[in-house]
Amino acid sequence: MEQLAATGDTWGVPGPTFLIFYVALIVLVAIVAAAHRRALFAGNRTTQVDRLGPQQIAYLNGGDQLALYASLGGLRAAEAIASATDKTLSQAGPLPSGATALDTAVYNAAGNRIRAREVRADRWVAAALEQLRTGLEQAGLVVTADRQKAARRWALAGLALILLGVARLVDGLQNGKPVTFLLFAIFLAVAVTLRFWRHKPQRTRAATKGLSSVRGNYDYLSPAQSPSYATYGASGAAMGVALFGTASLYTMDPAFAAEAEVQRNNVGGGFDGGSGSSCSSGSSCGGGGGCGGGGCGG
Repeated sequence: MEQLAATGDTWGVPGPTFLIFYVALIVLVAIVAAAHRRALFAGNRTTQVDRLGPQQIAYLNGGDQLALYASLGGLRAAEAIASATDKTLSQAGPLPSGATALDTAVYNAAGNRIRAREVRADRWVAAALEQLRTGLEQAGLVVTADRQKAARRWALAGLALILLGVARLVDGLQNGKPVTFLLFAIFLAVAVTLRFWRHKPQRTRAATKGLSSVRGNYDYLSPAQSPSYATYGASGAAMGVALFGTASLYTMDPAFAAEAEVQRNNVGGGFDGGSGSSCSSGSSCGGGGGCGGGGCGG
């Protein structure tokens, strides 16, 4: 009788045994993946984020769009550019000293009476933004494309787990075995896999930690503090935008911000960063009880 019962098991493996193995495999893959991804997204802790310029801070905080807005804010505070009611930018004064490559590109684009929302598409502006990103990658503050790909490859391992579970589920149903707990385990595998695929931070953990410190140092530039950007100059205006979003630009010069079609927002770390683990714990399936005649895993 025992031999007949064994031969009746799906794949020759009792349901509870397979379920324990399957859940353990999911947890193991999640732990190994989390450790690998944590290393991939760690970054360079020796880089001093507080020594970066406003546009670099802006890129870490909100990507290339916020870096562009930081440049616009600094140039406007320096009275180098202006806006018109037709939503175009223009040069209103000389390029300020200490201008970055992005400032120069934006300033030159403004000389062509380009619409503010189209500045990002200007080839020189795009090149300057790419240069900005490359520098931050080399400093260990932005996750490189290669590391992003390496991290997302763990989704393939998750997909393999899902296929294994589905195959067992189908065969278990055909054999008339209960599969409720196996179904929950497959959902866990799906959740882990989606985490692998979706969670792709752009900045490293080192950058996230550094940004938190910088934001505290410049709290006086927050729009909530009603800062006088004229007092802090072009650099202060750019840093305000970099750390607190385009709400700072509206506080500094609402007419310019509106004419430049700047979308108003507050930034508190919107450029997804950090890393962390890839799996929530949820591996309770009830180690033995509740499976009836031994078929909760198909």
